[in-house]
Amino acid sequence: MELDPKYDDYDFPTTAPVAQEGHPGHLTPQQQAQVSQLRLMLESEGYTKRLDTLTLLRFLRARKFDVNLAKQMFVECEKWRADTKLDETVPEWEYPEKEEVSKYYPQFYHKTDKDGRPVYIEQLGKIDLTAMYKITTAERMLTNLAVEYERLADPRLPACSRKAGVLLETCCTIMDLKGVGLTKAPQVFGYVKQASTLSQNYYPERLGKLYLINAPWGFSTVWNVIKAWLDPVTVTKIHVLGGGYSKELLAQVPAENLPKEFGGTCQCAGGCHMSDMGPWREEQWARPAKWEKNSDAPAVAAAPAAAAAAPATTEAAPAAEPAVVATEAAAPAPAAA
Repeated sequence: MELDPKYDDYDFPTTAPVAQEGHPGHLTPQQQAQVSQLRLMLESEGYTKRLDTLTLLRFLRARKFDVNLAKQMFVECEKWRADTKLDETVPEWEYPEKEEVSKYYPQFYHKTDKDGRPVYIEQLGKIDLTAMYKITTAERMLTNLAVEYERLADPRLPACSRKAGVLLETCCTIMDLKGVGLTKAPQVFGYVKQASTLSQNYYPERLGKLYLINAPWGFSTVWNVIKAWLDPVTVTKIHVLGGGYSKELLAQVPAENLPKEFGGTCQCAGGCHMSDMGPWREEQWARPAKWEKNSDAPAVAAAPAAAAAAPATTEAAPAAEPAVVATEAAAPAPAAA
């Protein structure tokens, strides 16, 4: 894969672990040319940020290497970033209500799966929007979701890639549906749809695997609705499991990296949901995020969490990643595969 010296200043592996056409390190001459074509088109319209090869490839894959459609998606993403002032928000974002919000909607990154990807966990059955909106607002929740996607891109995934020795661009997401009944479904999936729209439109190609566990009776009907919001490629990455999910989940996530409540053995001091443990917290693999280098904000990966001394557990996860469909985001929680 040809790298562009102007934009591609990576300090982590850039070859995907599996030889899939269209993925980094496994491009055809035509696909390499399409990367250059897309970059030139964007440069001609004045764009200067996020024109690196890995980013452009994610947008191209999300649009089946249709350069014009990938350009449209990229431009719409940049407009959203400008409208929300995301670049300015990320370095200074603070979410002090996270621990309280987690009581009514646990969302967190926690260590890694057997492929080295961050594990992102959401417990949808615990959602209580009425209680949450006494603590925070829907706008702040969605902003936090976007900020955590940015932190997933850097420093989390680069740290995981360094440790694995190969490029990792996706997450392993676990969505626990225990407690999601007919009475709670409207508020659960209302927020989830907002989150999934954000992830699919602006954070493509972030979903590696998604496990929907403790799927309740009748979930198939709801799942058919959810699938309509998702890219078909994303759907193939999703595994819907009932209460007997343990064997399949442990085949993907090491027991020592999986919180005990999900069948693993990890018990972080202070709770796995607040530990943010993962390679991005390990000195050997962590580096300051690029968005930190030009700011006074403390490095996310450089300042170990309070629970850093706790028993090692898989990957840490941001406080508001992909919701059911936000996966291609990891989850990450999900986004466009």
